[in-house]
Amino acid sequence: MIRVIRVIRGLLCLVLVAAAGCASYAERTLKLHNAYYDNQLDVAKSTADSQLKHEWVSADLIRLDQAMIDLAAGDAKAAEQKLRVVRDHFDELEGTSVVETTASYLTDDNRRSYAGEDYEKILIRGMLALANLMHDGGDAEAYSLQLIEKQDQIIAAGADKKGNNPKADYPKVALAPYMRGILREATHLNYDDAERSYTSVVSWQPGFRPGRFDLDRATHGQHSSPGNGVLYVFALTGRGPYKEEATEVPSTAALFIAGEIVSAFGDQTLPPNIAPVKVPRVVARGGRTGSIGVDIGGRPVGATETITDVTQLAIAQQEALYPTIVARAVARRVLKNGIIYGGKEAIGIDKGSLPGLAIDLAGLAWQATENADTRSWGLLPDKIQVLRVELPAGEHDVVLRPLNAGGNPVSRGATKHVRIGDGRNTYLLASFPDTQLVGRVLVSEP
Repeated sequence: MIRVIRVIRGLLCLVLVAAAGCASYAERTLKLHNAYYDNQLDVAKSTADSQLKHEWVSADLIRLDQAMIDLAAGDAKAAEQKLRVVRDHFDELEGTSVVETTASYLTDDNRRSYAGEDYEKILIRGMLALANLMHDGGDAEAYSLQLIEKQDQIIAAGADKKGNNPKADYPKVALAPYMRGILREATHLNYDDAERSYTSVVSWQPGFRPGRFDLDRATHGQHSSPGNGVLYVFALTGRGPYKEEATEVPSTAALFIAGEIVSAFGDQTLPPNIAPVKVPRVVARGGRTGSIGVDIGGRPVGATETITDVTQLAIAQQEALYPTIVARAVARRVLKNGIIYGGKEAIGIDKGSLPGLAIDLAGLAWQATENADTRSWGLLPDKIQVLRVELPAGEHDVVLRPLNAGGNPVSRGATKHVRIGDGRNTYLLASFPDTQLVGRVLVSEP
């Protein structure tokens, strides 16, 4: 009986470990994210600083949110530094930790250091390019190339020994070749490089209508007319995707049947698999702003268009990997049942006995404490959009007006004074997670 008590006590200890901190990541970061969306950047910053002291297994996600706060506040250099730290750490975590993997199978994936989803690893490079463009610009092209290389690396690494590759059809991120194209074009020399980059943009993001005009312009080799420069308006619109916990019902039913078969023909019973298999699901949030209308000199000159749909990228990637995600949850359940079965065998429990029932109940509680890993980069935008405007060199007032899906203004927007250099690019960046600007409108120096 003492040995039975020890087994039950051990299982209950695992239950307590798994149950600790059971609030989802989205719930734990709600205050931080709401402060950002309400344009209370000081509150968002202090909340992130405080949370960083406690969320050690999710520290990189907090740093990513800090980077978005810095960028909105106008400190693009600080944002770039934080993004670089997380980029490098995510790369390091691509090597699996045996200890953390084992712990995650005994509890759930929330016990593992967060190594980033594929779309997050890719978009870190995109946000690095944008941040660098706003304060220096010297490394923006290198970051764009890193993004292209990283997505190719991720896709290549998805192939298994049989040659199957669920990542083969991942959508490509057109932001990277687009940024390389505009930077190559601005040299007034490397039009061939710009043309190749815009060819990728047209292929990867066919819905981006300006792409064909960009390709045609690079093909004929003219950055801008004499006496003119170019303004690029980048907009981060809407609220990006997040993860919520979902129940995989078909797998739960299959596990129930499997558990009953083992119980019927084996020497021991197994806890009934009535606790559902929990998995994360990527969910779209979007926003009420469809695009950003741009007025210059009191007249509309166009509206931003989507160069990268962040939400659709995240959803497409998860759909490709969903069978693997479910399989991991199934493997965890099988392992737990195996531990319970082996424990009974080790201490000589009689099938159908009261001590065996007590262990089954403890095992059932152990299963029920599983939580899906819903951690994600919470302050990503729904879409990254851009508008190119050729303007006479000189001073201009640029008005940004959030527009709904029908093209009608939904708020007064914001105004920014810019200086356009002859034959040069000027870059502007603004964040509109809803109908109002968050933080400041950033502008590069011509």
